[in-house]
Amino acid sequence: MLRTLSLSALAVLLAAAPVRAEDPPPAAPSLGSDTLKPGRPAVKPYLADTALPDAVRILPPPPAHNAPLDMADRAAFANTRALKGSPRWEIAANDVAEGAAAVLENFACVLGTRIDQARVPAVITLLERARLDLAHATRGPKVHYRRLRPFVGNEAPICVQRTQALADSFSYPSGHATQGWAYALILASLVPEKATAILARGRAYGESRVVCGVHWLSDVAAGRLTGTTVFAALMGDPGFRADLDRAWAELRGALSGGGSAPDQAVCTRESEALREPPLEF
Repeated sequence: MLRTLSLSALAVLLAAAPVRAEDPPPAAPSLGSDTLKPGRPAVKPYLADTALPDAVRILPPPPAHNAPLDMADRAAFANTRALKGSPRWEIAANDVAEGAAAVLENFACVLGTRIDQARVPAVITLLERARLDLAHATRGPKVHYRRLRPFVGNEAPICVQRTQALADSFSYPSGHATQGWAYALILASLVPEKATAILARGRAYGESRVVCGVHWLSDVAAGRLTGTTVFAALMGDPGFRADLDRAWAELRGALSGGGSAPDQAVCTRESEALREPPLEF
């Protein structure tokens, strides 16, 4: 839950926010396909349309313009621009990569092993198939609300290249946060003795989108809720549970030996950078 904004946070917001309080938000891009994810995926998702949770009905709408939560979103965006060049910014830039292989690498420090992807085909299949269900779930609210990303209409720094395709894609909920949190839930179920560290890293993975300047804080919160609802539905799917069992045996084998240890200097920097959340809650 977001705390009441401090006076200092509001001062930074008013100094850095590109849109004045009386200005209306810019117009959303025209409704159509998400320009960042064209085409049809080749891998089959687990859930039929009838089994997929309806995120439009589950999620609250994004904050209204100039409502308290909208102001909190703007404060978080403004405050995190100061992180450019910091270790936390570097982590956020690395967290831009998505998908099974990228997330396993990003979670290597908390897992204690860099997973050789060739040794865990069942894990990769599990995560990539689930990824399609997660993308499907976020699609509804994205096109329903057509929320603009925080960098649209200003020149504030972000951790990725500004493109028209990114600007024209929809912000609510965050697909990265949805995927990262659901993946963390899956990995925590596979390696429960590391659940705390895995879930903490999953939270930080979503917050990286705010640090990057490409999502609002409320987008990330909505992503976590979406990821949780899809994970719950997946756990009710026999095919997913069967694949989860195969992935459990495979991942246990990979973690017990044969993988390389992550760079301890990198893990130390990650732990230090993630110790204190940089966002206003």
